[in-house]
Amino acid sequence: MKLARSHVSLPRALGAAAAVVSLAFLTACGEPGSAGGGGDSTDAGGGGSLAACEAVPGDELVVLEDDKQLQTVDNIIPAVNAAAVEGDDTLVPLLDSVSAALDTDTLISLNKAVDVDRRTSQDVAEEFVAEAGLDSPEQSGSGSVVVGAADFAESATLGTIYATVLEAAGYDAEVTTIGNREAYLPALEDGKQVQVIPEYVGTLTEFINKNVNGADAEPVASSDLDATVEGLTGLGEEVGLAFGQPSPAQDQNAFAVTKGFADEHGVSTLSELAEACGGLVLGGPPECTERPFCQPGLEETYGLEFAEFTSLDAGGPLTKSALQQGEITLGLVFSSDGSLTPNE
Repeated sequence: MKLARSHVSLPRALGAAAAVVSLAFLTACGEPGSAGGGGDSTDAGGGGSLAACEAVPGDELVVLEDDKQLQTVDNIIPAVNAAAVEGDDTLVPLLDSVSAALDTDTLISLNKAVDVDRRTSQDVAEEFVAEAGLDSPEQSGSGSVVVGAADFAESATLGTIYATVLEAAGYDAEVTTIGNREAYLPALEDGKQVQVIPEYVGTLTEFINKNVNGADAEPVASSDLDATVEGLTGLGEEVGLAFGQPSPAQDQNAFAVTKGFADEHGVSTLSELAEACGGLVLGGPPECTERPFCQPGLEETYGLEFAEFTSLDAGGPLTKSALQQGEITLGLVFSSDGSLTPNE
């Protein structure tokens, strides 16, 4: 499940206007770089056998693959009010066509167009629908559908894509921004204000799980997409929700380095980083040192060795700036951030 982030209209705009060309400043393995940048640094208990690798400043940031699946899945999935779509054999398949057309690199590009290039979600959504060939669907439907969106840009863009595809199929569709999950999920369950919302598999699973089974409920979400969707489907039935197919596109916790660092040390996965470097400087939100999907998980699952932890933010401008300036080696980001360089 993703660590908390602020839901604002442009959640990643600050600090996201990264230059295309990386700074040509490369350093060799040695002592870990300074962990300044205004964050609070703590000794992470490093001192392993591997040589420390200094941070490599640069504007381009790349995500290292979570090849041992530390994180729970958070694929995009259409959530619908079950009663509203009962007897409608067209609406969910149309939403599934959107899921099939998205992947994480495409989601990054959509977010970049809005958050970095400052285009509107409407323009970006309409362009995507046309280029993906979703503007002339074979299915046809009718009736009014309100697509809800959370109050951050990615959700607004996805909601607008849903509405654009539904409009092309004959529905009278509109998008309304409701707010955070605490506000919009009851509206979706009720089905009167909103009937469809783009959601995230793992985060929604645990949100409903705690609502239904209590704050101390055993986790249902995991790194297994099929098992998590199965759990979500069962939980959804208890609150009147149904779901389409999950998309390959994900927006989950991820860990990034600069492209210069990745190129210099030949790393593209977290396992490769653990084999190549010790004495790393990790940056992220204050709770990272205690959360199982952050520093403890990186140490236990991958055997990564950290010399310091710098308290910054959850995938925001402080963490990305610290990476770009060489103040930290590895930083927590979100996998669909528009300022990231897509993996080759």
